[in-house]
Amino acid sequence: MVAEALLAVLSLAASQTAGPILSYDAVVRCAGLTQAASELEGGESREGRLLYDAALYWSLTAIQVAQANGRSPAAADADQTRARIRAVRELAAGAPETAAELQRCRDRTPRLG
Repeated sequence: MVAEALLAVLSLAASQTAGPILSYDAVVRCAGLTQAASELEGGESREGRLLYDAALYWSLTAIQVAQANGRSPAAADADQTRARIRAVRELAAGAPETAAELQRCRDRTPRLG
């Protein structure tokens, strides 16, 4: 039941996402960036909730792309963890290119609610 709901959300989101399809590495990077930003922001604010939604979308998308590319769920999870740790360091350091990359990921995130 939960899997069906997640697939429905991903299908809807995929149909709303504009632009070319991203590579696995780019999807994992967006997952890591949005997870890190969500973690740093916290979930109390509107911004925090939006970041959490984006992180959920990119995380599920990364798992789906990983499976399509023959990667195991464990490998996909490990890739996302590494991407999140890297992004936390970069965002905490105030790297402007990382902030711009995060914004591009957020721009590509479909409206989920």
